[in-house]
Amino acid sequence: MTGHIDPTKEVFAQFRDNDREGQIQMLNLVRLKPRAAYPDGREATGAEAYAAYGRESGPVFVRLGGKVVWQGQFELMLIGPAAERWDHCFIAEYPSVAAFVEMIRDPVYREAVKHRQAAVEDSRLIRTKPLAIGKGFGEIPD
Repeated sequence: MTGHIDPTKEVFAQFRDNDREGQIQMLNLVRLKPRAAYPDGREATGAEAYAAYGRESGPVFVRLGGKVVWQGQFELMLIGPAAERWDHCFIAEYPSVAAFVEMIRDPVYREAVKHRQAAVEDSRLIRTKPLAIGKGFGEIPD
C-alpha cells in the first residue's frame, strides 16, 4: 500500500480556492521510511532525508511568515489503528492561504520537497482555521 505523500491536484485546487482571510494552521503527522527512496539512488535514512527537507525549505517557510506553533512526540494511539505511529507531529501556522501556496510554488521549496518525498512513508496534512479557545472540549466557539 502506498502512503499519502503529496496532495492530489484536485484537493490542492480546493485548498487554493478556499482563500479566506486570516491565518491557517496545518496539522502535520509524518511517518518516515527506514531508508529514504531517492530516484537517483542516493543513500540516506528517512530521518536524514526529512532533516534535509527541513534545512532547505525552512528559510522559505520563515520568509513567508510560517512558524511552528505546536509540536509533540508521539507516544500511543489511544483511539485509532493500534499499529499507526507518527515520527513527527506538529502544527505549522501560515499568515494566509496565499502564503502557503506561494511556499509550494517557490523554486527553492520545490527542490527541497524532493527530500520529503524520499523520506515519508505516510502522512496527514490537515488544514484548520484557528479559533478562540472554548470553555470546554464540547464547545465550539463562534
